[in-house]
Amino acid sequence: MTTHFHVPLPKPLHDIFRPPPTPGVLGVFAHLDATLEAIKKLRAAGHADFTVYSPIPRHEIEDALGQPVSPVRMFTLIGGIAGCAIGAWLTLWMSYDWPIAVGGKPIGSVPPYVVIMFEMTVLFGALSTILGILFNAAFAARRLGTIQYDPRFTNDRFGVFVPAASDKAARVEAVLREAGAEEVRRG
Repeated sequence: MTTHFHVPLPKPLHDIFRPPPTPGVLGVFAHLDATLEAIKKLRAAGHADFTVYSPIPRHEIEDALGQPVSPVRMFTLIGGIAGCAIGAWLTLWMSYDWPIAVGGKPIGSVPPYVVIMFEMTVLFGALSTILGILFNAAFAARRLGTIQYDPRFTNDRFGVFVPAASDKAARVEAVLREAGAEEVRRG
């Protein structure tokens, strides 16, 4: 007869991927105008860290949030410039290292190398974009928990989730109701 011992193992991955819920208030809105009003009132009340849900991308929400532009595009620009420079250097260096003089043409002529320079620009730009996304995802400030969600946000409703402790939740609820929320929930 054999006995098996079951030793519970620590679950660091469970804690990372399934953190406890973040306390806060979720407001459900039927119209875009009410959602924009809620964002404006929340910002005026001093709330800067909240999540907005929308069934479709709306530029009005992006403008109201006033979030900074992602730094990933700088990674892409630097990678593209580096790729173009490396493509030019590589082709010219190979031409001068292994010269083939044809019909009196210059050895380091740029027009035939534009294709290589373009391809290296695209390659390095794409790779640096991926690295920029990974870098920003790894070092971005993360919430400690999960936030509330409602499946109606993918269909026809807008939502605003405001992380708030229980002592500030009543004020956030009042702001969301005043802005025209059809439903407000604490979580």
